[in-house]
Amino acid sequence: MEYEAVIGLEVHAQVHTRSKMFCACPVVPDTGNLPPNTYVCPVCLALPGALPVVNRQAVALGIRAALALHCAVQPLSVFARKSYFYPDLPKGYQITQYAHPLARNGYLEVDVSQRFCRIGITRIHLEEDTGKLYHGNDGTRVDFNRAGVPLLEIVSEPDMRSPDEARAYAMALRDVLVYLGLNTGDMEKGMIRFEANVSIRPQGSGTLGTRTEIKNLNSFRALSRAVDAEIARQIAILNSGGQVTLKTLGWDAAGEQLFVQRNKEQAHDYRYFPDPDIPPLAVTPEWVASIAASLPELPRARKARWVAHYGLREEDAALLVPDRALAGYFEAAVKHGLGCGVAPQDVANWMTGEVFRLLKARTSGITGARVSPERLAALLRLLYVEDAINVASAKKILEVMFETGESPERVVERLGLSQISDPALLEAVATRVIRDSPTQVAQYLDGKEPLIGWFVGQIMRETRGKAEPGQAQEIARVFLERERSNRF
Repeated sequence: MEYEAVIGLEVHAQVHTRSKMFCACPVVPDTGNLPPNTYVCPVCLALPGALPVVNRQAVALGIRAALALHCAVQPLSVFARKSYFYPDLPKGYQITQYAHPLARNGYLEVDVSQRFCRIGITRIHLEEDTGKLYHGNDGTRVDFNRAGVPLLEIVSEPDMRSPDEARAYAMALRDVLVYLGLNTGDMEKGMIRFEANVSIRPQGSGTLGTRTEIKNLNSFRALSRAVDAEIARQIAILNSGGQVTLKTLGWDAAGEQLFVQRNKEQAHDYRYFPDPDIPPLAVTPEWVASIAASLPELPRARKARWVAHYGLREEDAALLVPDRALAGYFEAAVKHGLGCGVAPQDVANWMTGEVFRLLKARTSGITGARVSPERLAALLRLLYVEDAINVASAKKILEVMFETGESPERVVERLGLSQISDPALLEAVATRVIRDSPTQVAQYLDGKEPLIGWFVGQIMRETRGKAEPGQAQEIARVFLERERSNRF
């Protein structure tokens, strides 16, 4: 029997606020680097008599995400207590939203293998994170520094049909959250975590199969591999005459295998009820409108604009758009480049090539680069508009600029890298090269015309790489054809 997969994702994203969801304890990017249990207070430790207060900025960022994902923000939402017992949950329950979430009924558009998909979003709600457990041979320790950190949970519809679609949705959602300034996108530090709900059914059936949930996936690779493995596991069970049972699974990334964590709970097992210490959250239309007015251009729209207005290749736009800082740098470089005749595609080529290489070598982001967008455009003007330098020199100049922060003009002057394009000088060099290379000249005249590249290389060597390559090739060809005429 042919089966199809049905996949939905629950995404937990840490909300980038200064303080926790229900108390004034500060939030730091990586709680694992702090002394344990130092960023805590009576509220996030659930000491008797401590009362939670909702973080207004977390709500504002949640609304921001909801609007970007085309959700309907609810005028009234309710925080509830979700009861379960685990050592990293100090209250014995989690404050979250369930029946009355912050937002409902949205969608995210993604491209999968040049195919358009619209993934529905069921709801978006706010909640608090748990603490963190550290397991060792001598027992388990708990650190509550992370307890109470704001989380945004985004629950999709079961609209995905393959691991590739799930991965594309997760990547696109991460890009949106980073663009919104809501999340850093650092999955290694747990800033975003994925949980996949997976079931299978006969191809063409409209009935959902029994689902399983794969918890706490913290990379796109882990998400894709785990979902693929679970689809294969469920198909094998059904083909052998068995039944898939409702379970919560984990993923061992090192061994690339699934393992059972526990039998899957149902909603009633958590005994949800409205938190009596937190009144219903009212969101006014004026507040929603003011947040909507501040939304930035999002990655998908930005990519489409670059392709349409700048003539960029799709693949280059896809590489440049996910990082908001990098995309802003590119836009600024294009703006300066257009003012002096540099094509946007040339800027993109250098960004995805040399700039990426230099950033990777320095393990730093674009915000730490010592080369401004204006100076990158100035370098490309020297190369493509003024023919003052050649490509090899431009690469060397850019490296120096990354080290020193100097202007390209200053580097050219200091290192003597101006390109030689004087026909008289290049003809003199070509004359010497041809005179001193009788063997290669004879081979060229006997039909080995690809040797023209060797002559260009000799001219470049004689000029220490300063000759304009196209001009050097043309002069070499003219002189060699002149030799042919003289012989025959």
